[in-house]
Amino acid sequence: MSNENTKKILNQSVADLSVATALIHQTHWYMRGAGFLKLHPYMDKLMDGLNDVLDELSERLITIGGSPVSTLKEFDELSKIDLQPTDWNVSMKDRLAKVLATYKYLAEQFQEGIDAASEEGDAVTEGLYTDAKGDVEKTIWMLDAELADR
Repeated sequence: MSNENTKKILNQSVADLSVATALIHQTHWYMRGAGFLKLHPYMDKLMDGLNDVLDELSERLITIGGSPVSTLKEFDELSKIDLQPTDWNVSMKDRLAKVLATYKYLAEQFQEGIDAASEEGDAVTEGLYTDAKGDVEKTIWMLDAELADR
């Protein structure tokens, strides 16, 4: 059975995870105001988690005969996450909303990976995506709770 669609989606994930990590790094660097002491280290935790998934999916792509994209240019061209220069005038609420939207996109993208791997009979890749999606969904829940109006 061919695994070309799985390889394509894995490469999409490589690009998206790379850009998502940069977006969170941007949030981490441009953070100011109430919640800084709590949110600053939380961004580190999010980046570490995404980097772990990035490594797993990249290595899986190599294992099944693919070649992960690996340059900033490739990440920017392939990723569907919009990362723009920022400044100090963006509120933390707006920054966190952008992080939340990114995680919601990743959940959808990981579901595509689950579906493709399942269709192509690749239970290992399906399992990696399933685990990653579970982690992303937990982060969505936590970010939703942080952004909830009290």
